[in-house]
Amino acid sequence: MAFFIASSPHEHNRSKTSALMRLVIMATIPGIFAQWYFFGWGNLIHIGIAITCALITEFIVLSLRNKPLNKYLLDGSAILTAILLGISIPALAPWWITVIGSIFAILVVKQLYGGLGHNAFNPAMAAYVLLLVSFPVQMTNWQPPLSLLPIDLDFNNALSTIFTGFTLEGYSVEQLRTHIDGFTMATPLDTLKTNLTLGLTLDEIHRAMPMVFGENFALGWEWVNAGFLLGGVFLLIKRAIHWSIPVSFLGSMLIFSFIAYSFNPDLNPPTMFHWLAGGTMLGAFFILTDPVTCATSVKGRLIFGALAGFLVILIRNIGGYPDAIAFSVLLCNMAAPLIDQYTIPRAYGQGTSKNTEELK
Repeated sequence: MAFFIASSPHEHNRSKTSALMRLVIMATIPGIFAQWYFFGWGNLIHIGIAITCALITEFIVLSLRNKPLNKYLLDGSAILTAILLGISIPALAPWWITVIGSIFAILVVKQLYGGLGHNAFNPAMAAYVLLLVSFPVQMTNWQPPLSLLPIDLDFNNALSTIFTGFTLEGYSVEQLRTHIDGFTMATPLDTLKTNLTLGLTLDEIHRAMPMVFGENFALGWEWVNAGFLLGGVFLLIKRAIHWSIPVSFLGSMLIFSFIAYSFNPDLNPPTMFHWLAGGTMLGAFFILTDPVTCATSVKGRLIFGALAGFLVILIRNIGGYPDAIAFSVLLCNMAAPLIDQYTIPRAYGQGTSKNTEELK
């Protein structure tokens, strides 16, 4: 059975919603495992904080709205939102970042719009953008892979850094991100964007910082994306999501990144880098496919995914933000009603104004 929820507002079966949420949560496990293996305990801690805050916020709001708690609180939607937000936040970001993001996602983006099925924007991505715009320093302090860190960042050190800003040995987040050669390490996307603005070419950047990009495209991140790709394939097999959005999204990224790379290979990275760096696969299979905020028809979803892919390449290559998944998601959420207006097939027998006039 396929689990689909039409674009808001609508009625939907809560049991099907719960089943869908459980499947999607299960599908995130390979990506989260890869994130833990390469970057340590930070994101797991943030996921735990996010789930706690999201459930508490949902409980309070549902109680104030006199909604049945056992029906709405445990449908899995708040937990999934929290997991997606926890995955997206830098591993060593301070704890209050996750608290603010979780409360905003549930209280403002979800519940103030009327609850699940009525929200116009993806709650996790709306919260992520709020945090990125409001706290750019904390939201861009991405941790390098564990193999590049000067100390053993175990669970206790990660917990201490998130809640105090320092490891048990007294290392700050900035010191953890500083390579032995003295430069501050960042994500492959951020490293590429920063050095391109300094006038370097792709080849020069790779040769100058091979430890950031690894032997292939993005050290650690390529396996994280592979994990979410595996989870996405699981969702496709289970028919929990429709193939149209991931295929059109990744296909659109392929086409537009190929055009950009062909035009100037010194300044525009190839498709595989775009696919395997940042949150591409998470966006393709877990965020853009949110049934509440995407387009409704198959044709509409193809357009929706293609538009998102184009926006990601455009923002990454020309815009000021290294990873554009969240921004492209929100822009496509805004465009979804317009896409639906022109792509939802007309029901058989539905008359035009001319036919209606004749019937009179």
